[in-house]
Amino acid sequence: MTKFTELMIAKIENLQENWKKPWFLPGATQPPRNLSGRHYNGANSLMLMMQAEKMGYNIPVWGTFDRITAMNYSKTKDGKAPMTDKEGNKLPTVSVNKGDKSFPVFLTTYTVVNQETKERIPYDDYRQMSKEEQADYKVFPKLQTFNVAAQTNIREARPELYEKLKAQASVPEERQQSDMTSHPAIDKMIDANLFFCPIHQVRGDNAYYSISKDEIVIPERSQFIDSEAFASNTLHECSHATGAERRLNRLKPSLFGSAEYTREELTAELSAAVIASQYGMSKHVKNDSAAYLKSWLGSLHEKPDFLKTVLSDVKRCTSLITQRIEAIAQEMDKGEKADYSQFKPQNEGKEKHSAETVDVAAKQTSDPQEEEHHFRRGR
Repeated sequence: MTKFTELMIAKIENLQENWKKPWFLPGATQPPRNLSGRHYNGANSLMLMMQAEKMGYNIPVWGTFDRITAMNYSKTKDGKAPMTDKEGNKLPTVSVNKGDKSFPVFLTTYTVVNQETKERIPYDDYRQMSKEEQADYKVFPKLQTFNVAAQTNIREARPELYEKLKAQASVPEERQQSDMTSHPAIDKMIDANLFFCPIHQVRGDNAYYSISKDEIVIPERSQFIDSEAFASNTLHECSHATGAERRLNRLKPSLFGSAEYTREELTAELSAAVIASQYGMSKHVKNDSAAYLKSWLGSLHEKPDFLKTVLSDVKRCTSLITQRIEAIAQEMDKGEKADYSQFKPQNEGKEKHSAETVDVAAKQTSDPQEEEHHFRRGR
C-alpha cells in the first residue's frame, strides 16, 4: 500500500494546486490493459493510470514478468520452443526495458467450502446460488499481489503486436465544447432512467443522492458546459447511490466533515474518474469536493490504511456501475428489438422528486440525519 498511498498523495497535492484540472489529463493516459487486452478494474485501474501518467507512458499495457517472458515461447508436445516467424527464424526476445520498475496490482481470489461436507466449489457457482443455499458454505477471500511492468521492447521485437496495442490504446477524438453527447450507453442510462435508482434532471444548482428516497437529483444537461461534465458529475452521484443498503451497503448517515464523510466523498470522486476515463471522458474535481482535498491528504498522511478501504469500495462501486452500462450497451446493439424492461422494475413506484430529501454527505442541519450535498455548475 505504500506505493499506492504515495501516488495518491502526489496526485491530490497536484490537484490541490489547481483543482480545475481533471483527475486524469485528457489524452495523457487511457484505461490500462494487460497483454491479453483485458482492462484492469477498480483500484488497479486507478493506480495504474496514475502511475502511467506520472511516468509519461504512451501505451498503458502492463504484464507480469512471467507473462512477458512467455511471449518468447510457444507450447509444443515436448514442452516449449522459441517463437519463430513464418520462415522459421527465431524472433527477437521480448523483455522489460532496463531500469523500468514494476508496480503492484492486487487480485482477490475466493475459496468456497461447504461447512458440512468440506467440498470446495467455484466462486462463480456460489454467486449463482440463492441466499438459503449460500448459507451452507463459507467463503475465504485471499488477496494476492502481482508485480507488473509497462515498458518493454515490444515495439522492436514484435512491431505488429505493438501497432495493435497502440491502436487499442488510442485516445478518442476530443469532443467540441458544444457537443452534448458523452457516451451512448451512459446517456441512455441517465436520460431513460435505467440506473438502479431514479435520476431526476431538475433545473437548479444542486446535485445529490438522497439516502431516504433512494434517488439522484442532477441539474439539467443544458446547464453544463458540455455533456462530459454532465455525465461525470452524474456518475459521482451514481457512485454514492451504489452504497445504498440494498446494493453495496456502504452508506451510513454521517455528520458533515466526519471521517465517514471524507471517505465516501473520495470513493465517489475516484469511482467517477475511473468510469469516465474508461469511456473516454474527463472527470474534473467537483467544486465542493475540492474543498476536501486537504482533508483527504490529512487522512492519507495520518492513517495510510484509510486508502485501503477507499480502494476496496472503488473496486466494487465501479464494477457495479460499469456492469449496468455494459448491459445497456448490449441492449442498444439490438436496435429496434432492444428491451429495457429488465432495468425498469427497480425504478418503478418511486416517489416523485421533492425538495425535501436526504443526501449522502452534506452540511449539518437541525436534524443530523438530513444531509444535502450541493453542486455548483460551470465546469
